[in-house]
Amino acid sequence: MSDLTLLLGGARSGKSRIAEAVAKQHQNVLYIATAQAFDAEMQERITRHISDRPSHWQTLEANTAVAKALASTNSNATLVLLDCITMLVSNVMLAAIDDFDQPDATRAEAAVTAELDELLALIKVSKFKWILVSNEVGLGLVPENAVGRLYRDILGRVNQHLADTADQSYFLIAGKALPLHALDSLF
Repeated sequence: MSDLTLLLGGARSGKSRIAEAVAKQHQNVLYIATAQAFDAEMQERITRHISDRPSHWQTLEANTAVAKALASTNSNATLVLLDCITMLVSNVMLAAIDDFDQPDATRAEAAVTAELDELLALIKVSKFKWILVSNEVGLGLVPENAVGRLYRDILGRVNQHLADTADQSYFLIAGKALPLHALDSLF
């Protein structure tokens, strides 16, 4: 398996900034962007992210089917930075939901699991170093609706699986990184 690093943290914790700082140490970077601009504020965020990245980085915009999009991309990258898993899970999950008042949790989770399995299978055989960025959404209030609670739960399970799979995982808070260790390694 290629080298996989997971960066987890809350909003404005420094995840993207640190991921990009690490990536800048590599000459050939492929940046996978998963966000979609559904409104002006999100477009502004995306524009800011683009301006923060070196212009020589290759960018792949893939809001779903990331593994398929990457497989069809000709890249000489040595490092792939995927920012972010949070948006990818949201995109896949929302595409799988027909009824937002009573979401089909099994269908939504199956769609996200399939996306993640395809991505991890590609990572396993790729020649790249990888940095995955994801939000930790389980530290706040319980969402007020079923879709929000389902999203929080699915993303929590995705983050756990990624942390178990990654070579190294870090929790970001106030721009500082704390290494995460499996509980069994503490005893």
